[in-house]
Amino acid sequence: MNALKHVTFAAGIALAPIDAGGAETSEWRALADERAVVRIADAIDRAVDAQDWRVARSYFAERVTVDFSSLSGQPPATIASDDLIGTWAANLKGSKTSLHLRTNHQVAIDGNGATVSSNGYAWNRMEGNGDPLWEVWGTYEHHLTRSDDGWKVDGFTFRMTHERGNPWVKATPGH
Repeated sequence: MNALKHVTFAAGIALAPIDAGGAETSEWRALADERAVVRIADAIDRAVDAQDWRVARSYFAERVTVDFSSLSGQPPATIASDDLIGTWAANLKGSKTSLHLRTNHQVAIDGNGATVSSNGYAWNRMEGNGDPLWEVWGTYEHHLTRSDDGWKVDGFTFRMTHERGNPWVKATPGH
């Protein structure tokens, strides 16, 4: 069904008249760019929850500036995207599962750069030491740059606003 939506959207853009009732071609491109960058932000969550690290990695540039300081206490850093994905894969594996949700996307596109801001919720679940759940709420900001390969995330920030549950689940890698 998802593929059908993409084909229908692409066909609509391809078949739309240049004027399209007042909509300029550049407005159609802006709409397509906005949809593309939101899709990438959401697709990262789906790939992480599925523990599909190859797909998750495909959405990132070679290097990414990350800021999870409100969650981890570590300062922001620019790292290889392979290292980011490797860290996620080491933590979220096997017996540890996750669910990430985001909403209220706000998109700003400036030429070949884009920023997607959204509200987010995530939980991690793992049996073995009391309450099996840890939850977190906050805001996400993805920065993307358009390349020959399409839009790629080169900046990723999570600002925690609230957490609850078992900190052991947060801190302990799955096995």
